Amino acid sequence: MPASRLPSVATVFFNYFIKFAFPEDLAGKVTLITGASSGIGEYVAYEYAKRGARLALVARRKEQLEVVAERARELGSPEVIVIFADVSKVDDCKRFVDETIHHFGTLNHLVNNAGVCYVQDQRCSSDYVSLMDINFWGSVYTTQFALPHLRNNKDKIVVISFCARWFATPKLGIYCASKAALIRYFETLRVEVGSDIRVTIVTPGVVKSEITNEKWLSQTNLNWAPIVSTQDCAKVILDSIRRGDEYLTEPTWMKILFMWETICPEILKWTIRFLFITCSKYSQENKKHS
Repeated sequence: MPASRLPSVATVFFNYFIKFAFPEDLAGKVTLITGASSGIGEYVAYEYAKRGARLALVARRKEQLEVVAERARELGSPEVIVIFADVSKVDDCKRFVDETIHHFGTLNHLVNNAGVCYVQDQRCSSDYVSLMDINFWGSVYTTQFALPHLRNNKDKIVVISFCARWFATPKLGIYCASKAALIRYFETLRVEVGSDIRVTIVTPGVVKSEITNEKWLSQTNLNWAPIVSTQDCAKVILDSIRRGDEYLTEPTWMKILFMWETICPEILKWTIRFLFITCSKYSQENKKHS
C-alpha cells in the first residue's frame, strides 16, 4: 500500500473505533417517530425512552398510541406527546412536525417508520395507491417538513425499509417497490445534505408484528422465513442509530441476499421462484389430497 494512503486508512479505522466506543447520548434528545402504535415503531420508542429521550409519537390509532406513550414514560422518557395523524396526508405531516417543534422547541431525530403491507392478489388497484402514499410519500412529506429543524442541530434521519428491496418477492411487488423507492430517495437526500444530517437506512427481514401473522405468512409463502423478534430488532436499530451507521440490515446474515443479487442474480431468481412458487404449488396440492 502506498505510504500516501496510510493516513486515510488510519482515519477510517479511527472513525469506526469512535462510533463503537462512543455512541450518541440520547438523554433529552427530541425524537419524532411515525407509526409508533405497534411493531418496530413501538419498540424503537421504548428503546429511546430507556435512554432518556423526549418523544413525539405519531399514529392513527389513538388508544394504542396512548398505551405506548404511557409505557415509554414508565421506561424513562421524561416527556412524551402523542399526535394522531395520517402520514399519507400532506397537511397532517406538516401539522405533527409543527406540533413537535411548538412543544419541544427543537427536533433531533426523525424516525420514518409508518408503513402498511398488502398481498397483491388480495387487493384492488386503489389500495396500491394508498400503500405508496403511506409507505413512500408519508416519509417524504414528513422529512421535507422536518429538514430545516434537523439541519439546525446537524442530527439524524432514520428510515425503515425492507430487505426484499434486494430481490423480487412474489405477491409483494408493490410493497417492495415502495421500500426500494424509499432507499433511493434517502440515499439521494444523504448526498444532498452532506454532513449536515446523518441518514440511517434500515432494511430488516421479517419482523414479528401485527402484519406478519400466520395468515399473512401463508398468503405470501414466507412460512419458511426466520422471524425476528420486534424487541431484539429495535435494540439493534437503536444501537445503529447511536453509532450513526449509514445502513443496517437485521438479521446480519440477510446481507448474503445482496451479495447474490450482485454476483449471481440468476441463482437468486431461481431460488426465489422455487421457494415462493414451486413449493407453494406442492403445498396446495398436498392440502387438496389430504
